[in-house]
Amino acid sequence: MTKLLLSVHVLAAILAIGPIAVAASLFPRFARDADHDHPPTDARTPTEDRTTGNDQEPADDRAPADDQAPGDRRSPAIAAFLHRICRGYAVVGLAVPVFGLATGAQLGVLTDAWLLTSIALTAIAAALLILAVLPGQQRLLTSPDGDGTTAPTEDTRAAASRLAMATGTFNLLWAIVVVLMIVRPGSTTGA
Repeated sequence: MTKLLLSVHVLAAILAIGPIAVAASLFPRFARDADHDHPPTDARTPTEDRTTGNDQEPADDRAPADDQAPGDRRSPAIAAFLHRICRGYAVVGLAVPVFGLATGAQLGVLTDAWLLTSIALTAIAAALLILAVLPGQQRLLTSPDGDGTTAPTEDTRAAASRLAMATGTFNLLWAIVVVLMIVRPGSTTGA
């Protein structure tokens, strides 16, 4: 039974916390890039060349981004999708501590320092997700006039930066928990 509980615990951690970590890390970039003042790169209009009279595409004077141009109209939709991933997988992620506690009880290690530390860090990570990351994402998705768009103002950039910091802290907490689960310092059950 212990192996089954441990397997479900590990699978739940990989399949629930992993997507939250990735989606939450990507979210600030797309929220920050949600600029509706610029047309998307494929909405350029041809201009006439004065010397030959031929229609040509104008030169794109913006520097290319990694995989998306600034002001891409897909950014708000992508940000909303990433937020939905975080919200949905947060609910599924409840299985991680539930099966973790069940596994710890089966192994008889619920009072070990490494497990108590992991439980505390998990609670802090969950609180950070519920109280800072998800509400921060929601605020960035909703503009003051409620139309669901957001322009990259200084306030938006600052909020996205704060959200990125909270998300990084969330991810760091989970990385520490993973290390504690593997190393189990002071454990009498072996590493």
